[in-house]
Amino acid sequence: MLTDIQIAQGAKMKKIAEIAGKLGISEEDLFPYGHYKAKISENVFNNIKDKKDGKLILVTAINPTPAGEGKTTTAIGLAEGMSKIGKKAILALREPSLGPVFGVKGGAAGGGYSQVVPMEDINLHFTGDLHAVTGANNLLCALLDNHLQQGNALNIDPRNVLIKRCLDMNDRALRNIVIGLGAKVDGIPREDHFQITVASEVMAILCLADSLSDLKARISKILVAYTYDNKPVFAKDLNAVGAMTALLKDAFLPNLVQTLENNPAIIHGGPFANIAHGCNSVRATKLALKLADYCITEAGFGSDLGAEKFFDIKCRMAGLTPSCAVIVATIRALKYNGGAPKSELSSENTEALKKGIENLGVHVENLRKFGVPVVVAVNRFVSDSEGEIKIIKDYCEELDVAVDFSEVFAKGGEGGEELAKTVCDIIDNGKCDFKPLYDLKSSIKDKLDAIARKIYRADGVAYTATAEKSLKTIEALGLPDLAVCVAKTQYSLSDDPLKLGAPKGFNITVRDLRISAGAGFVVALTGDIMTLPGLPKAPAADNIDIDENGNIIGLF
Repeated sequence: MLTDIQIAQGAKMKKIAEIAGKLGISEEDLFPYGHYKAKISENVFNNIKDKKDGKLILVTAINPTPAGEGKTTTAIGLAEGMSKIGKKAILALREPSLGPVFGVKGGAAGGGYSQVVPMEDINLHFTGDLHAVTGANNLLCALLDNHLQQGNALNIDPRNVLIKRCLDMNDRALRNIVIGLGAKVDGIPREDHFQITVASEVMAILCLADSLSDLKARISKILVAYTYDNKPVFAKDLNAVGAMTALLKDAFLPNLVQTLENNPAIIHGGPFANIAHGCNSVRATKLALKLADYCITEAGFGSDLGAEKFFDIKCRMAGLTPSCAVIVATIRALKYNGGAPKSELSSENTEALKKGIENLGVHVENLRKFGVPVVVAVNRFVSDSEGEIKIIKDYCEELDVAVDFSEVFAKGGEGGEELAKTVCDIIDNGKCDFKPLYDLKSSIKDKLDAIARKIYRADGVAYTATAEKSLKTIEALGLPDLAVCVAKTQYSLSDDPLKLGAPKGFNITVRDLRISAGAGFVVALTGDIMTLPGLPKAPAADNIDIDENGNIIGLF
């Protein structure tokens, strides 16, 4: 059996200009990065701005498990299936982070015969967007420390600096550090911190900005620190905006690649969904909606994280209206949610499935609360028994939700044709009455309460003393209409990763609140979630190598 990378390396890719031609984009409007990937010129946006938007389809999932669900694989397969049935569709996906690639989760280019290529490039440095975000973020940090060194005219309190440095790698040793040690010329000693690039506010801003001018305006609002007399200091006060935007100019342009079946895919931006808002860029999504009749995008992890943020943050800010939501599950993952050991997931276990299937039901109900039609896509495995498949079908019938068993991993577009037909039918005949979950004008606590009770099924929200203090500080800034971005474990509907299925009788504990004024939201840190993950005992990096011919091996 071929590995994902072997399948990808055997793909017959077409030159990126030919892929662009399918979308009506000329070669002159591409900035190529080799033969098979390119950035799309700003000219394209201007040329198509008056075109009618296509239909927006969100692909999300149940809570992830070690068994795997295949959300990105299904999204890619759905686009391939759309093409098979004669529909003009385009993918709009996130860029992978090097942290998961070398850590435990893996890449984000799909799997099997449902992948985007060139897979190695996409999962590694790609077109350098994440490095540009890292550079822009760290430039702001350098300007801050230089300001402290050069006399501190703004009267910044080094003990009250909010901005963190970042890098696109899991490195727990950098979570809490001391900088400025050494001679006087080496800076002002102070405590500092790192976070992973994809959790940074700069990444969120890149993905939420609607234009270059909007990008600059958002960067100017980044809250950097407080003065000794508790006055806020923003990026604009450090004269950082122009230089940061210059670093992000090329990164702001969406990237064009292709699927294994030579269909177009736009991949741009990569915020995590468990510690950030988990959606690709607004810029890429809006472009895709103009270029095709169907835009298929995804949001990270389960509907309690990525989908909630997609609807409440991205769609609201960008004025987007989704037409359908596809929720991905596997029978293996549902059995795991029902208590089946990981080592026994290939064996029939109807009792565990009946117990764990409640997790799917909660996610279906979650999506319906946003007024969007729902389709369940079961990513099928050869180990799935007919009895287990019947349980899924019967359960979905009780929920009155359409369900399809896709085989895109093994068959590519052919295995996604029926799912594509079902999604198109739901869009054509279903009723969409999209609405966000909460009112932006309500208080931060009311917004968090709405998410906790309606999406997580919690009894309420508890706040630590640190969180209460942070809330008062944020409210004192008087910034209007901020959304809420919850940083929470992806493995459970609760903030405890061990509570599987559909847990009841719990509170969500907010341990701190941090403002991302440029992004337009407040980040609520719950449980023990970290903004800089660590590597596992046996990281994926152990298996990655390069042979004497320059071919990468072991990358999934």
